[in-house]
Amino acid sequence: MRVIRPRNRCERYRPVATTAHQPVRTCIGCRRRVARNDLLRVVAIGKDNTRTVTVDVRRRLAGRGAWLHPDRSCLAIAVKRKAFNRAFKSAVDVSDVQSYFNAADIAGPSGGSMTTVQSESGSEMKMETR
Repeated sequence: MRVIRPRNRCERYRPVATTAHQPVRTCIGCRRRVARNDLLRVVAIGKDNTRTVTVDVRRRLAGRGAWLHPDRSCLAIAVKRKAFNRAFKSAVDVSDVQSYFNAADIAGPSGGSMTTVQSESGSEMKMETR
């Protein structure tokens, strides 16, 4: 396990479980730090008072993003703590994210069927050697 050194005296040493060369992000719901592949990216779209948070499945939408576990309990904690408003620095509507979780429940009631990464161009596939 790697230990992150504090930037200033206020921060404590935090052990972070990392995998080989995986970026680490923090879930805005539970505040746990995990590999980026285990989280959903959400982005605020819109101007001023009409900002809506939507799930960025391909992780390519422009703008400030936040990260959330694909777990309904993390969503509930984030809404309760107003973590979306804090992450996007303004009041936002999270109904699109909630509908994404509802659609995932309808598609696969087993709870673990939600994917966090959508393959982009096939570059994730292993290349065969001849």
